[in-house]
Amino acid sequence: MLLVLLLAGALLAGLLGGLLRLGVGPAAPADWLGRGALHHAALMICAFMGSVIGVERAVAAKRRAAWSAPFASAPAGPALLLGSPVAGAWLLVVAALVFVAVNVAVVRRQNAPHTLALLAGACAWLAGNLLYALGRDSGAVLPWWFAFPVLTIAAERLEMTRLMRRRPGTRASLYLLLAALVLGAAASAGWPRAGGAVYGIALLLLALWLLVFDIARRTVAAGGLARYMAVCLLGGYAWLVVAGIAWAATALGLPARDAALHALGLGFIVSMMMGHAPVILPAVARIKLLFGPRFYLPLAALHLSLLVRLVFGVADLGWRAHGGLANALAIALFAATVAGAALAWRHRYPS
Repeated sequence: MLLVLLLAGALLAGLLGGLLRLGVGPAAPADWLGRGALHHAALMICAFMGSVIGVERAVAAKRRAAWSAPFASAPAGPALLLGSPVAGAWLLVVAALVFVAVNVAVVRRQNAPHTLALLAGACAWLAGNLLYALGRDSGAVLPWWFAFPVLTIAAERLEMTRLMRRRPGTRASLYLLLAALVLGAAASAGWPRAGGAVYGIALLLLALWLLVFDIARRTVAAGGLARYMAVCLLGGYAWLVVAGIAWAATALGLPARDAALHALGLGFIVSMMMGHAPVILPAVARIKLLFGPRFYLPLAALHLSLLVRLVFGVADLGWRAHGGLANALAIALFAATVAGAALAWRHRYPS
């Protein structure tokens, strides 16, 4: 229960902090809310998303020690919000070190392409957290932080391609794209222009690879939960295209930073989380969900609000703020939808 509360707190503080950065909120915010704005990325990517991924991996690893990762990263959120950024940053480093060790153990147990990619994602998280703890700027840290969930998602989709007939060179081309992503992240610290361009191009090509080879192209023609997941995935891949172009454009000096960060963070990563939640939650939290068409509502709200933010918000900061507020409401609507689906299951199938 404590871990759930910490995750919910990190998500809420991250969302409110993000809105404050857009100018939505009180003119004189409380200290913790101001810190939420300052540490928005750390709260969303590390304290929340990193902890969620850590919980998922701990359940899969079936080792008690694996829980040390989320139990280190989740408290980093309160540390950041209470004015202890050094403690929070080093908690994230500890969490990432444990998480790397967990993935090393997984690779030893199952040496496969997707587990190696998962390990690469864990190492990316560690690199980003170390740079953050050492006080490096966002240009050096964010590429590593975003590489963590991107590599994790790519690994999971790579595993799913086992169910499809692969063309020669399919897997090798994915390895090259992921290597380019890591190279771009590493180069961004010292050569931000070149590193950012490589990183953005790698994201773009990864999106095209997923659109061509992912099994979602077939399952979208199915019904029920399979179709919903496929819609989430394909929509996310479309936003990954936008993110890749915007990331490279930002590195070259164009004003596309908001599109780069939020087409990737919201359009791609949150879409993936929405798609996988009906499957992951029952496996991880032992919460059964009654799936229904209502799951499409927050998904549609997320994509439409992101369009408002990134299209109309380019020339009008007011529209950007409205879009950002609608982004947060879409995530809140998804949380309410999941809660409603859990209650609906318990009502239909009382124990």
